[in-house]
Amino acid sequence: MCGRYVSTRSPQDLAPLFHVADPPPEETLAPSWNVAPTDNVWAVLEQAPLDSDSASANDARVRRELRPLRWGLVPSWAKDVKIGSRMINARVETVHEKPAYRRAFTRRRCLLPADGFYEWEQIKDPGTGKTRKQPYFIHPEDDQLMALAGLYEYWRDPAVKHDDPDAWLITCTIITTEATDAAGRVHPRMPLALTPDHYDTWLDPTHQDPHDLRALLGQPAGGHLDARPVSTLVNNVRNNSPHLVDEATS
Repeated sequence: MCGRYVSTRSPQDLAPLFHVADPPPEETLAPSWNVAPTDNVWAVLEQAPLDSDSASANDARVRRELRPLRWGLVPSWAKDVKIGSRMINARVETVHEKPAYRRAFTRRRCLLPADGFYEWEQIKDPGTGKTRKQPYFIHPEDDQLMALAGLYEYWRDPAVKHDDPDAWLITCTIITTEATDAAGRVHPRMPLALTPDHYDTWLDPTHQDPHDLRALLGQPAGGHLDARPVSTLVNNVRNNSPHLVDEATS
């Protein structure tokens, strides 16, 4: 799974990388070295017009946006927003058929910019026989930005008036796959990422063929990942500083 990640780029850094014409005018999200479930995160998405079934890929009304979404997908039919904390990841093997994700997979896909992600390895102490969890920061070897494949969904809060700005909550999830390369030595699952040549097709809401969409999903950084042990300070979501990604010395 992917339960924590790092996202430190500003909207001004992200906009040209994802060809967003009008990035948010203000820094609404601070850089984070410890992004956790239910946090607001930057997402790149294209919203379809109301008559999206007949819209073409060149429809001028489809605009690419960079906006904050809450991490942890809440399906439109959910009775309680708390379900989102259990839906931070969607498995690529079943994302196209699970009721919570299948509609979003065909119509509401996004990219979640990340510097890298954390995973924990179970390590057994040979002296005591006890096990502990060692966190690792996993990132592209060349330190390029990762564009994690995600889905987003709208949820209507029944307790809020229709004209209230908080009436609708937009949430997201990260698609994961079997881990390989450096990530596979730490944890059996890892997030999927897209290469820049696949951004347009993935984000386009008029591309709705599940088979073609799944073909776009590949290994993060083409499998060229580095994993380094980091401090257990990352275990606490209240800790958030650049030092969290420093290599542990002991």
